[in-house]
This record gives sequence, C-alpha cells and structure tokens, in this order.
Amino acid sequence: MTILNNQKKVRLALRPLEQFSERACRALRLKPQCAALAFVTDTEIARLNKTYRKKNSPTDVLSFPAQSFAKRLNRNKFLGDIAIAPAVARRYARKNGRSLPTEICVLILHGLLHLLGYDHETDRGQMDRVEHKLRRKLGLES
Repeated sequence: MTILNNQKKVRLALRPLEQFSERACRALRLKPQCAALAFVTDTEIARLNKTYRKKNSPTDVLSFPAQSFAKRLNRNKFLGDIAIAPAVARRYARKNGRSLPTEICVLILHGLLHLLGYDHETDRGQMDRVEHKLRRKLGLES
C-alpha cells in the first residue's frame, strides 16, 4: 500500500504502518498495492467528510472506492484511497484505551473493508464481525 503523510501535527513511524498494511492485505487476500493511504489534517478530513458524506465535522477515516461494487469483487485491481486523520485517531485512541499505532492499524483495516464493499451502517453487523475476527488474527486485540 502506498502511504503518504500529508500532515505534520502528529509524528508517525511509517515503516511499522507499511508492514501492518502488507499483513492486512495478505489476510484479506489482496495485492500489496491494492490501495493508497494518505494521512491528512483535521481540516482536510472535515472538508472531505462534508463534501462526500454531508457531515460537518472531522472523522478518523474515510474510504474512496475506485470502482463500482461489482468491479471491487476482483481483488487484483486497485480498490481505492483511504484518508486517515492522525490527530482525530489520537483522540479516539485515548478514548478507547489503545496506543496511537494500534488505533491507526485498526483504521487501516476498517478502511480496507470499506473498499471491499462492507458497510457497517447498513449490513446488520457483518462488517463488525469480519473486522473483529481480522483484528484478532492480526494481533490488534485478544
């Protein structure tokens, strides 16, 4: 996964996040370059959230599929982009009792699942079940 750090507020160790992304892609049977990830500012994620979801606030992660749902079923194609706001993630990490690196790994996994077509707002818990199983498998929770 290509990772860009377009923010300076939160210091990030990118190599461990790249390694986790590779493991997550393998666990999902995806090619390593299946998605691009950008770390963005609170302001940028709030703008994206307002533009694409009509929600006027920052959020921790957004996913932008590159293909229609039917085409996303082909796991060999580029799936899309993920934007993560590390400053928001840091607030959620504190609230959830997790480290920032763990929280960001959870968000990477969450974003990948959205790119694969999962939607926790409409799927009656299916995405949550898959995500928790993968979190355990990838060592993000016991």
